[in-house]
Amino acid sequence: MMNEKVHELLNAQINKEFYSAYLYLQFSNYFKAKSLDGFANWYMIQAQEERDHAILFYQYLQNNNEVVTLEAIDKPTPDFEDNMAVLKAGLAHEIYVTSLINDIYAAAYDVKDFRTMQFLDWFVKEQGEEETNANDLISKMELFGSDPKSLYMLNQELSTRVYTAPSLVL
Repeated sequence: MMNEKVHELLNAQINKEFYSAYLYLQFSNYFKAKSLDGFANWYMIQAQEERDHAILFYQYLQNNNEVVTLEAIDKPTPDFEDNMAVLKAGLAHEIYVTSLINDIYAAAYDVKDFRTMQFLDWFVKEQGEEETNANDLISKMELFGSDPKSLYMLNQELSTRVYTAPSLVL
């Protein structure tokens, strides 16, 4: 049987991951309204990834015969000053999610829940990639975002991103 605190944190993470999907859908809406379809695509794929992360946590709990309790998902704030504010909000959110994963890992470590730690290893690596991607996007916007032609090219680059489902085996 899973430790109660670890179970609660894993269950709460389902909600956090679904919120992340909502947040990135909001970002996609923002960029779509600005006719930046590449940016909208990039965040739509981010939303798909976060949804799948929620399902992975859901399946992990179910596969360990733990009860899953679904909670209401908060509504993301739709107001952003400019394009850069959206990108910085994305990075801040990824840093927050990393802290949540680290908290679950620490709780699992404290009770020697090696199975959960092994499950979380993939998410630890994934969060490193998510933060890097968010930082890279900010760097590219800082370099190119003020020039319309360069922004167009960056938008085109982001439109080529395609979704790939995670290959984590539970």
